[in-house]
Amino acid sequence: MEHQSIQIEINGMPITVPKDTLIVEACKTAGFPVPTLCHLPGLCSNASCGVCVVEVGGAKTLVRSCVQKVSPGMKIVTNSSRVLQARKTVVELLLANHPEDCLSCLRNQTCELQALAEQVGVRRGSYRPTKKFPPPDDAGATIVRDNTRCILCGRCVAACREIQGVGAIDFMGRGLHTHIGTFMDRSLAQSVCVSCGQCTLVCPTGALTERDESDPVLAAIHDPDKVVVVQTAPAIRSSLGEALGMPAGSLVTGSMVAALRRLGFDYVFDTQFAADLTIMEEGTELLHRISNGGILPMITSCSPGWINFIETFYPELLPHLSTCKSPQQMFGAIAKSWWAKKMNIDPARIVVVSIMPCTAKKYEARRPEMRDAYRWWQEQGYGRAPFDDVDYALTTRELARMIRRVGIDFSLLPQEDFDAPLGLSTGAATIFASTGGVMEAALRTAYELVTHKSLPRLEFETLRGMEGIKTAQVELDGTSLKVGVAHSLKNARMLLEELRSGKSPYTFIEIMSCPGGCVGGGGQPLRTDWNKRELRQKAIYQEDARLPLRKSHENPAIQELYRDFLGKPLGHLSHELLHTSYGPRKV
Repeated sequence: MEHQSIQIEINGMPITVPKDTLIVEACKTAGFPVPTLCHLPGLCSNASCGVCVVEVGGAKTLVRSCVQKVSPGMKIVTNSSRVLQARKTVVELLLANHPEDCLSCLRNQTCELQALAEQVGVRRGSYRPTKKFPPPDDAGATIVRDNTRCILCGRCVAACREIQGVGAIDFMGRGLHTHIGTFMDRSLAQSVCVSCGQCTLVCPTGALTERDESDPVLAAIHDPDKVVVVQTAPAIRSSLGEALGMPAGSLVTGSMVAALRRLGFDYVFDTQFAADLTIMEEGTELLHRISNGGILPMITSCSPGWINFIETFYPELLPHLSTCKSPQQMFGAIAKSWWAKKMNIDPARIVVVSIMPCTAKKYEARRPEMRDAYRWWQEQGYGRAPFDDVDYALTTRELARMIRRVGIDFSLLPQEDFDAPLGLSTGAATIFASTGGVMEAALRTAYELVTHKSLPRLEFETLRGMEGIKTAQVELDGTSLKVGVAHSLKNARMLLEELRSGKSPYTFIEIMSCPGGCVGGGGQPLRTDWNKRELRQKAIYQEDARLPLRKSHENPAIQELYRDFLGKPLGHLSHELLHTSYGPRKV
């Protein structure tokens, strides 16, 4: 059935729009975009800021366009002197309690409040501060929360509750004491926050940001005694260009490698190598559980935000997790064991830097159990101080800032290849970036390992796309497997409740904590929306399709690793370096 349309007038111009359209959207369609702060399409429209006001014929007061819908014959004015002055006053009031340190703020030039102040003509402060704030909350490894920069728009609260179903933060207090906080106003690190970073994607100011670690990484690069290696997650190749001003979905794999070399990294490797390794271990683990009566369904363990979530809310279901580490952590363990020995480099000199689409990767790198390379070296008689498998995890945004900081013109870079052997990978590893990708990659290998036949078609279309929960039936040599895929923790909760009640029909489940998977991670370019996630996802599948090798077990570097070092998947050394266990998280 066609949507009913109505005639309205905006700034004297007639326009036809669908019935029930918000005024703010109608104005945008007419070419008169109305500025907003609290409004975020599809997520948050609580009309708290008042920036989006317009005049409506017959209304006694200005109307907040982000919540008011159009009506037949409505006459709207977006640029009268009354409207312009009201918007300016709103911004001036917001700035009265906002620090004046834009030049040193992490969101300088990407702050929506800063841009809006310029747009509405604010040139100086007109009001005195009315609030006092606690010091910034920087106790955690991932996210820094600074309420002095908060404008109470509510976007972060909506993202945490509506997208993730976590509810770690909410509005607290009343009147001048209103603020965004956790239960009992504790640090984020002491709350049920899972470090997914979705709040940092939607925050219009610098109130919620990733913990920036670019300075210590640059210091390590400039230290002649360090060997600094970098690994890049699959999703970065379809989002880094966007963070540097290119269209969303730009595939920049070769330019990214060139940029990392020019930043000064000694070796440029690829997390996709470890993604292929993950498939070898995880696929073998799944087949072992099926054939030996192990705990099913088995659930993937690649996403650290998801791991934090199940540890916090569903600890009794932890035995369902695969024991495999994430590709980031597998990479670090192999780089500081096999590769260090192969290159005759003291592992204490190696600094492993990850470029990730995810803020939770920072937390994961600091987990005390992620020091298995050091423990392996101890068994060899190594007597140096302990070290982590991964030293730093930077987000896409941090890498983009570093590239701009050192003066690299990304558009002029040549196409370069990753270094071998830890830079060799397959298309199966590439699609780890997207929801459904880990499942598809695992099935490509599991099918051939079990049946000893080639898949007639590598693409599992039923596992692709942005549907919140996807299911598929897969035949493996006479055994029928039902698999499930969920992205965003709110959807994950539905599968876990089903499992908790004993009604789960699945043998294997993939869960990614962020919408769309890693392409929509909390460390990706700001103001991510569904269109951008889909464009990044499309680029990832294009990369997979063009690669000569598309199944993890065909990666020659992985074959070499097992032949010369690990022995076999799920072997003793694999368990020592590539597997781990998790326990209840108490907050």
